[in-house]
Amino acid sequence: MGTPDFAVLSLEAIVKAGYEVAAVVTVPDRKVGRGQKVAFSPVKNYALEHNLPLLQPEKLRDEDFIGRLREIGADLFVVVAFRMLPQVVWSMPKMGTFNLHASLLPQYRGAAPINWAIINGEKETGVTTFLLNERIDEGGLLMQRSTPISENETAETLHDRLAEMGAEMVVETIKGLEDGSLKARPQVECDNLKPAPKIFKEDCVIDWSRGGEDIERFVRGLSPYPSAMTVMSDEGGGVHSFKIYEVSYEKAVGYVEGAVESDGKTCLKVGCKDGCISILSLQIEGKRRNSIEEFLRGSRVNSWKIVK
Repeated sequence: MGTPDFAVLSLEAIVKAGYEVAAVVTVPDRKVGRGQKVAFSPVKNYALEHNLPLLQPEKLRDEDFIGRLREIGADLFVVVAFRMLPQVVWSMPKMGTFNLHASLLPQYRGAAPINWAIINGEKETGVTTFLLNERIDEGGLLMQRSTPISENETAETLHDRLAEMGAEMVVETIKGLEDGSLKARPQVECDNLKPAPKIFKEDCVIDWSRGGEDIERFVRGLSPYPSAMTVMSDEGGGVHSFKIYEVSYEKAVGYVEGAVESDGKTCLKVGCKDGCISILSLQIEGKRRNSIEEFLRGSRVNSWKIVK
């Protein structure tokens, strides 16, 4: 059971390990973009390419869906980047249902552990498999594996590494449950648990009054998706929304928070609490992503201002 690219590697690893995939469960098809074209999830694309049985329920409590799962009679459910399952689903298989989560539980329970680990400046993260229960991300731990977070790590690079690590561990978890060598252990609670809630568009706006290191991590933790953003007004009063993908930070004095400076060629700086942020890669709304040099060749920003 899964939806995005992160889940595809685990499904592929299960197939390559020789296990019978009784069914693949993913989200219904959606219409996307201006043309409202029907888009398949990455997991569905993989299932179709490999002729795997496919289920796409609108509601996970739907009686027809529940009945189909019972008919399939799978020994084990594997969940990777999917929706919250009702008890009637996760309790169904005799070997249980386990989930792959992109953090070292119990830290970073929630929908966006990769993003928040970088934003918060963590030095280490990892992947966890655990048995599902009625509480979100609180089931018994099965396996964990850690990896360092580099100084230049982005959500994209960490996502890709954890997807590969997780896929290997999913197969190891299946083997351990199959031969009885792997037993779940309770998660150890602590006082400084950090959550990883879903990130919405309004959460992505850069606060230029914060310190430069915080802003730099914020951008990396959201790059390339959902992406940090800011809004600027041009010399004519027009307002433009920007996605910001890459920045660098310079600790300095004399900069005004939110003030925009540019040489018009290679440099676009915005003042912050303790220095300035140089924007290196961005995308103006409705256009493609540009390096700052490409953007400045077509824009005059000396009199631009941060709106928010």
